[in-house]
Amino acid sequence: MTDRFAVPSAEVLRAREKLVLDHFHDEVRQDWDDVLATFPHPHYEIIPTLTVHDGDAEVRDYYHDTRVAFPDQDHEIIALRHSADAVIVEFWLLGTHLGPLGGIPATGSRHRTRMTAYFVFDDNENLIVERIYFDTLSMLKQLVSGVNLRDPRKWPLVLRALRGLLAMSSNPNRLLVDTAPADLSA
Repeated sequence: MTDRFAVPSAEVLRAREKLVLDHFHDEVRQDWDDVLATFPHPHYEIIPTLTVHDGDAEVRDYYHDTRVAFPDQDHEIIALRHSADAVIVEFWLLGTHLGPLGGIPATGSRHRTRMTAYFVFDDNENLIVERIYFDTLSMLKQLVSGVNLRDPRKWPLVLRALRGLLAMSSNPNRLLVDTAPADLSA
């Protein structure tokens, strides 16, 4: 287990940072083979929806589904920080909602959602998880903001979007719910 007080060498931090920046770049290019090559075993944890995408097939499905929803998905990095076992990236995720996102129907609206991703490394400097945090309500607000709410014909779309958001986290992954408290005694 990584000593939480031991800061890796500058060489290790630079290598981690390069891997993370390559990962971001390859996601924008939608070069999934290169993105997946940054992990020995691809694993994403999406905290707001309590979902896990584990293994090559599940992660490829995740990429496919998010790019159907946001084919122009991009990002703007705000800050990048290092910890004993992770690279932490704050960024804006951007995109136009042109396809379904889970149960949320396409609205045609653009979003710019602030996110944080933890790229966690094991003791052998392998990337073992990308753990993503963001506020789903601020994203949903942006996705429905382009819908004319004064037009009653659009209300079913908004209701489907709200139901879709609720359904996305209705079956939480036990890995993200059944967690043990941190051992801070050392």
